[in-house]
Amino acid sequence: MPNTQIQIFDTTLRDGEQVPGCQLNCDEKIEIARYLEKLGVDVMEVGFPISSPGDFKSVSRIAAIIKESTVCALSRAVKKDIEAAAKAIQSAARPRIHTGIGTSDSHVFNKLRTSRENVLERGVEAVKYAKTFVEDVEFYAEDAGRTDNEFLAKVIEAAIKAGATVVNIPDTTGYCLPSEYGAKIKFLKENVKGIHKATISTHCHNDLGLATANSISGVMNGAGQIECTVNGIGERAGNASMEEVVMIMRKHNDLNFDTRIDTKHLCKISALVSSKMNMPVQANKAIVGSNAFAHSSGIHQDGVIKSRETYEIIDPEEVGALDSSIVLTARSGRAALNYRAKKLGYELGKEELDKHYQNFLALADEKKVIQDQDLVQLFQVSATA
Repeated sequence: MPNTQIQIFDTTLRDGEQVPGCQLNCDEKIEIARYLEKLGVDVMEVGFPISSPGDFKSVSRIAAIIKESTVCALSRAVKKDIEAAAKAIQSAARPRIHTGIGTSDSHVFNKLRTSRENVLERGVEAVKYAKTFVEDVEFYAEDAGRTDNEFLAKVIEAAIKAGATVVNIPDTTGYCLPSEYGAKIKFLKENVKGIHKATISTHCHNDLGLATANSISGVMNGAGQIECTVNGIGERAGNASMEEVVMIMRKHNDLNFDTRIDTKHLCKISALVSSKMNMPVQANKAIVGSNAFAHSSGIHQDGVIKSRETYEIIDPEEVGALDSSIVLTARSGRAALNYRAKKLGYELGKEELDKHYQNFLALADEKKVIQDQDLVQLFQVSATA
């Protein structure tokens, strides 16, 4: 039985670009959009057209260029927003309008200062109005993570009846535990009339470090689309990380999920987004961090040298990384030193290796990390001693 294909909705150019200091110009957005299409994302949310003339221009130009991915524009449940979004994506081969409204008590009573009945009515009106421009309309229930499930189900049911093709269940504040978020998706699957007519989407933020876990819990309980960003970039602590959710589904065959993403491009697009947005990727970032395939512990190095799978569940080539890295430090053992020596063309006998190893440890304590040039010098000095 083939795996269920989960749609990947990338919002790097919308939610990701909202990070302070990460703003992109139009040409930079186009460059990233082209690479997202090459990567194989099903949907790319490329901006919020009503927000500024610059954003409108970028969305319009991307819409005219991208042919394989759906191009999505964000709007609030406001007619002028929806009109701007529709105009910006009018030349898209596969256009989508993403509209919605807050549904939690915090949003309804404190932010919008209205009633649940009014929120429901405005959500339905927004979907119906967006449907007059495009067939593909996604509805978001902002702060669904903290929304009462009964009311949320009522809103989602009304949005689908109004014509929504995708219903987005955002954990806007990153509050939910995976079990809670999964249960929320399951509740909607079981209690919303007509839910089979729409795709349920996850949109999880990382305030408590659970965005990826919540997204996976969502698809395990019936969601068919994950909204995410390259490197997990996004508001506050960020969004679900595309590379993480994709590789979790790729590695866990028992989940029976997969995506259209060509994973060999993950490291390249990570580097591109990091460079253009001036947002460094932390070294220990899963999948794409510089240390993701680096080993410095002697025990780990020995295991990896004997069999890569001992400590690596992902082949670096799968995600476009160059190779596993044996980093020489004072924690490294003889196996690692010998491995790197062979890479440099040195064949060392046991006694010679033991001699070099003692000198290596002394140098490693002094220099922290030993580079190839350090080893060459070490071997040459030892040979003349």
